[in-house]
Amino acid sequence: MTCTLELCNQVLKVDLSVKLSKETISVLGDIITGNGNCSPYRKGHQLVEFFNQFIPSGWEDEYGRGFPARWQYAEEKLLEFNDKPIMKDILIAAIDPRHFWKERRDNKEAVELLNKYLEFDNYKLQCSGNNKWDVYKLDGSQIELSHPYGNSQEVTHIFIDEQISKCDKKLAEGDFDGTITNARSLIEAVLLEIEQEFDSNPPEHKGDLPKLYRRVQKHLNLSPGQENLAECLKQILYGLTSIVNGLATLRNNMSDAHARSYQPSEHHARLAVNSAKTLCHFLFATKEYQMQKNNKPNN
Repeated sequence: MTCTLELCNQVLKVDLSVKLSKETISVLGDIITGNGNCSPYRKGHQLVEFFNQFIPSGWEDEYGRGFPARWQYAEEKLLEFNDKPIMKDILIAAIDPRHFWKERRDNKEAVELLNKYLEFDNYKLQCSGNNKWDVYKLDGSQIELSHPYGNSQEVTHIFIDEQISKCDKKLAEGDFDGTITNARSLIEAVLLEIEQEFDSNPPEHKGDLPKLYRRVQKHLNLSPGQENLAECLKQILYGLTSIVNGLATLRNNMSDAHARSYQPSEHHARLAVNSAKTLCHFLFATKEYQMQKNNKPNN
């Protein structure tokens, strides 16, 4: 765990996140929604599609009844992503020339306006050729890290904490069904990503969470049946298996994904979230430990 936290600290020290001021976020929101005069208009469902490209599978927003005002939704999403590496990708996507071409326009006015505000935040958008854009600091250094939710979810402690925060939000809203579903989905996402790192052609996952966990157990050397393990460690590893089996069953019986045998309560949902958080952090730290020991995955 210690070496993993040191790794995260090193990532944070190189300042890969993009932090925007309130004024810049307001202007960026106008460009994304099209509320100003320099960018095409996006309807509510188009805004959801825009922001969902920066959200991992299973955590996407939905457009429907009760959807907030367009400007409010955009501003809330930008505040959620602010001071994170993912903001770089949002800036680039906001001035993607292909979006403007659909309306027979160009992005020049939008880029110029946004850069005026970005200057106060020590950033600038700059074309790197062939209508490709990137974000730079005013000292000329490029911000290297792109968002982690593309083809790979790039499981990190930061990613896990972000998803747990979303679970906590559902808890606060009283959506206990959704909380349980998200907790289970987080574990599934972490397990699938870890398995992919050790096996470039893994078996097809058909939703059997305990079976997936058993495969990852072998990759991470976490099988409790090992003869050389102390009895106390065996008990802990058996407990982790019980967490996975219990969450799979809990989700099937109580979540909004299946017909429920009984209604979940807040303490059930909170147990699911806390168990998922503990398990996911431990799995990621174990993966990092294995790699630190030069037992790297075979790609």
